[in-house]
Amino acid sequence: MSPFKDGEAVDVLAALKARPLAELMHEASRLRELGHGRVISYSRKVFIPLTRLCRNVCGYCTFVRGPKQVDHPYLRPEEVLEIAHMGRDAGCREALFTLGDRPESVHDAARAGLRSLGYASTLEYLAAMCKLVRDETGLLPHSNPGVLDEAEIAMLREVTVSQGMMLESTADRLCNPGGPHYGCPDKLPSVRLASIQAAGRLSVPYTSGILIGIGETRLERIEALLALRDAHTRHGHVQEVIVQNFRAKEDTRMRGHAEPALDDLLWTAAAARLVLGAKANIQVPPNLSEARFPELLAAGINDWGGISPVTSDYVNPERRWPAIAALEQATRDAGLIPAERLAVYPEYATEGARWLDASLVRPVLDAIDSEGFARVDQWSPGVANAALPVTPLGRKRTTPPGSLETVLARADRGERLDEAAIVRLFSAREDEADAVGAAADALRERVSGNTVRYVVNRNINYTNICSLRCRFCAFSKGKTAETLRGKPYDLALGEVARRTTEAWQRGATEVCMQGGIHPAYTGETYLALLGAAKEAVPGMHVHAFSPLEVTHGATTLGITVERFLARLKDAGLGSLPGTAAEILDDPVRSKICPDKLTTAQWLHVIEAAHRTGIRTTATIMFGHIETPLAWARHLLALRDLQERTGGITEFVPLPFVHMEAPMYLREGARRGPTWRETLLMHAVSRLALHPLIPNIQVSWVKIGAEGAAACLAAGANDLGGTLMNESISRAAGNEHGEELPPARMQSLIQGIGRLPQQRTTLYGEVDSQQHQRSFHAPALAPIVLTPPAKSHQAEALA
Repeated sequence: MSPFKDGEAVDVLAALKARPLAELMHEASRLRELGHGRVISYSRKVFIPLTRLCRNVCGYCTFVRGPKQVDHPYLRPEEVLEIAHMGRDAGCREALFTLGDRPESVHDAARAGLRSLGYASTLEYLAAMCKLVRDETGLLPHSNPGVLDEAEIAMLREVTVSQGMMLESTADRLCNPGGPHYGCPDKLPSVRLASIQAAGRLSVPYTSGILIGIGETRLERIEALLALRDAHTRHGHVQEVIVQNFRAKEDTRMRGHAEPALDDLLWTAAAARLVLGAKANIQVPPNLSEARFPELLAAGINDWGGISPVTSDYVNPERRWPAIAALEQATRDAGLIPAERLAVYPEYATEGARWLDASLVRPVLDAIDSEGFARVDQWSPGVANAALPVTPLGRKRTTPPGSLETVLARADRGERLDEAAIVRLFSAREDEADAVGAAADALRERVSGNTVRYVVNRNINYTNICSLRCRFCAFSKGKTAETLRGKPYDLALGEVARRTTEAWQRGATEVCMQGGIHPAYTGETYLALLGAAKEAVPGMHVHAFSPLEVTHGATTLGITVERFLARLKDAGLGSLPGTAAEILDDPVRSKICPDKLTTAQWLHVIEAAHRTGIRTTATIMFGHIETPLAWARHLLALRDLQERTGGITEFVPLPFVHMEAPMYLREGARRGPTWRETLLMHAVSRLALHPLIPNIQVSWVKIGAEGAAACLAAGANDLGGTLMNESISRAAGNEHGEELPPARMQSLIQGIGRLPQQRTTLYGEVDSQQHQRSFHAPALAPIVLTPPAKSHQAEALA
């Protein structure tokens, strides 16, 4: 019957019986925390009962109706949409389609109903309604249509983010006369297991589970759990295992059947955790256990399932869903953290290319955070007037939980954290996130005091023509027909000089110069751009040329990176921006910027700059398709580099601005980091890079003044530059402006009780005359965007 080895179920049951329930539950909880931390997930769903006709006659079911008991065999499209809109308006994200198995095979009324709707089968109609709901409401469908073959599963895969069917039991005898599954062709265990395996072969995220208390033995429960374990081991697709307790209902054959006791349910939930392991997602429906939430949580579950704020549980209509707020509070009261998810579980949502139809990847990415949980705030980087999410009340702890406290203590001592420890910090939610932010802020105060520094500078983006095709970039332009915003330009050297002079007259001490990888540029072009700025204002610090531009310049001249850096330094280059880093994790880089430098190449240029005597910044662009593991690898790569060279002046987190980014508009990406992730990036950077990189900068241009102030209370100590002009974020749709003058900088800093201080690029003191000029700066003259030179235009736009 099952693919597990002979006698395994007997051995497992014997081992479980040898331990008291309290011990089993304790071990299950320990495993749950190993696999999921303190997070308990749930999904806001709307329940759509597409048809209540069915060809099976389960002895416990009240969902199924006869043809004469329904007004119409199927919900009509307008009824489906009415329910879906109601769910969407109530904040639901999941549309749960539940229905009877193939009613048209036994009911004339079902066949007639399908004909009237224009469909040949229930499954064809289900697929159409899933697509309708997805297209019209944005809800993500999950379907439970029963036993399917591969072709039917594949059809539904195109319109659902997940599918499911309860295995219920592997006991064939329950299908015998007098059994709960007698007369139910779709309840044969072999048939159900074959459908579950088929879903795995098609890479469908799949929900299944067992139904306890219908006459099975505990040994048979273990056999069913092992069968699900083995299906998942083979295909990796069983996203959730439900342990559902039978509840007797009137008007059923089993109305007098004894229900399982609470201890029996707790034993089975704990057994499921021990059999399926730490990473498994295990759910017990919260509406079937008389609100015994603390006990259920103590049995090692990590999910509450789908909870509907608007529709009944049509399968158990006498059991009302708990209020979501009450369930969340009960979870917090147990020392755990509630987290909303989608119908598709986080680990599958973040790997959409494997687990989802291509048409569903983008809407799922749009709806999740970096770990794959539901994006619960509407804030995004670059959006002006987007209110910062309000921290929920009543969630504070006096100290962080043990595992987190240990990591924070190690970071505070300046130890090198490993990837797992940094990912643990990034996974912090609610009170844990508060603890991480507080630890980072305390460390900031100890290392940097209460002074917040900034530099008066000007950005000069000398060309937006670029031969690369970075999927996130809305700034660079190739062929005019591909231009998303604006026209190609290539600044004349005179315009570079004019902007540099004007910046000096307005109190700037730095110009930051970067641009696209213009196919006609050579190393001499970069030297000429540098020369134009230095000749115009010899005293101006030129912070210019990303590692990508340095590599391009060296390659075109046929010299090493080290030699080209030496030439730039001799020509007056003051420092190098550590941009073009994006994510220093090659699997991610291969997707978002495949023709850019590899991680090793980027690090090589930065290290070469340091060894040449040129200091650099370092950046990260986060919140698109990557996960916290990539963030951890990025931070550790920078920490290790800094330990070797000491040449990084500051670390600058750059939240992804999505609005005009090609990969958001075309292939799909997240809407930038969530607010929680933005705060955590600054806080975790402070902790993970301590004590080697003492300055953590917040990008006001990406997150606005209010957001910057909040990050200054979460580990950041630097506000970066006043900018004067800003083109790259603006091209991506940023709405936070192009300049934050010194007076506004100072007001922002003083408004949070900190001390403002102008600085130079390398954190030195500012000349008093320049400082004075910066507070009395005249208005900027209009910029000139020089069209591409005729000699280069054809090549640049070819």
